[in-house]
Amino acid sequence: MQAVVFGNATLDVLCFPVEDVPRHESIAFEQGIVSPGGCGSNVAVGLCAMGIETALVARLGMDDAAKLIELTWKKIGLDCRFVKKDPQSNTAISIGLVDQDLQPRFVHMPGANAKLTVDDVDISVYANEGARSFHIGGYFVLPGILDDRLEGTLANAQYRGLITSLDVVQSPRMDHPEHLWPCFPYLDIFLCNADEATRITGLDGPSRAARALREKGVKSVIVKLGADGCWIENDRHSIRLPAARTQVVDTTGAGDAFAAGLIAGLLKGSDLVSACRFANESGARIASAFGCISAWLENVPQEVT
Repeated sequence: MQAVVFGNATLDVLCFPVEDVPRHESIAFEQGIVSPGGCGSNVAVGLCAMGIETALVARLGMDDAAKLIELTWKKIGLDCRFVKKDPQSNTAISIGLVDQDLQPRFVHMPGANAKLTVDDVDISVYANEGARSFHIGGYFVLPGILDDRLEGTLANAQYRGLITSLDVVQSPRMDHPEHLWPCFPYLDIFLCNADEATRITGLDGPSRAARALREKGVKSVIVKLGADGCWIENDRHSIRLPAARTQVVDTTGAGDAFAAGLIAGLLKGSDLVSACRFANESGARIASAFGCISAWLENVPQEVT
């Protein structure tokens, strides 16, 4: 393996367009899709689609939702040896309601994701098998890692020479990010979007928020700006890179595609700025199709023998 992704995995049901949900009435929508989702799964699928041998560390239930997710993982060639199946939990499900502005709102059941902890991680095994990157996706929706043990895991990953990165996701837990700060000295890259950066730091503007996050000890902060590209903040750069042009169909999963593109670029030898340009292109690719991984699956065979 070249990369390991640790994070949430869900079965996504996306519906478009949905502007409002009245309490006592049914509603109709024009487009729908069912596919694997969740930050961890999305990043891992994207990496596989770009030719990066990737393993996922996640948790599923032992139900039909898990079977649907695993079908796609098999098609894309994802290494699932470290995915645990819990007979006592349901597989997480997210209902995404995408409005006319192409922005999703989610109704979410965490399911087995709630039981994912650092005990599911074995950095020495990953390093011995050749991994060069360890990424955490969906930090704030993984309550099992919001303790004082993750920093040791990240420190071990850095010591073993892995690129360490962490991406967050909108959650009420963002209002109390105290458990995140001890991890920062052991992170090579911290990712968030502009709203998340403001919510975590209390500061408006990607540059101000990024500088405040850098002061916590992380090597590089990358703030994803959607149609405005991304902001890079580290010892060498304090710059905005413009987004790649695309016809936007659905923004669901674009941030995870950005993370996948960034990791892929770094693993292929690009410097951080070039990797971020490729990450912008990856995010644009996903935004050009309906669904959080649809564009990655365009050239994947329907059956794998």
